[in-house]
Amino acid sequence: MVTLADSSPAEGLKDAELSKSDRRRQLILDTAREIFLKEGYAAASMSAIAARVGGSKGTLYNYFRSKEELFAAFMMDVCGKQAEAFLDHMPDLGDDPHAALVEIGFGLCRLVMSPQVMAISRLVVAESERFPELGQVFYETGPQRGELRLSAHFERAIAQGHLKPADTMMLARRFKSLCLGDLFDRRLWGVIPDPTPAVLEDSIGEAVTIFLAAFGTRPAA
Repeated sequence: MVTLADSSPAEGLKDAELSKSDRRRQLILDTAREIFLKEGYAAASMSAIAARVGGSKGTLYNYFRSKEELFAAFMMDVCGKQAEAFLDHMPDLGDDPHAALVEIGFGLCRLVMSPQVMAISRLVVAESERFPELGQVFYETGPQRGELRLSAHFERAIAQGHLKPADTMMLARRFKSLCLGDLFDRRLWGVIPDPTPAVLEDSIGEAVTIFLAAFGTRPAA
């Protein structure tokens, strides 16, 4: 049995160093977020981020091997917790597939059209022609993860008899496209303000009706 008296000073120092390292990493991510969103990906440099954090560029590279890796970590830091909270609590289609899919679609739209995610989306659109790797990093870090989780969710729905057998990745992409519809594009372009819950519910309800008409196993209500 290990007691407090048994703990060595070295173990206490190790815990303290780990905490310090975590705080440093978060400071780097917070600084990178500010610089990426204000100056863009191209103008942001590892040297500038290191200078703002306070330290050498070499120290920054101990945490992130490249600007691309730092950008991926920044996106996960900004969006990851929101995405996981949504993806971990998607309801089963159960007795009311329409209601369950509306709930999933609503969560998806609120996530994708949140101010932070929209800011990253605009940054990627603006920079990806000059930096194609940026679009790839964005896709793999964000949308692809969501598609894979939604695909697995639909695979269970097919096994339970709620959806027709189909390529579940295709189902995930069709569902996402229908739910986001033209609202996402118009929000991305700044044509409309953040959609109200009522606007989202109407749009998503229609999208779910179309989705179930094509892929559901029950007659439309």
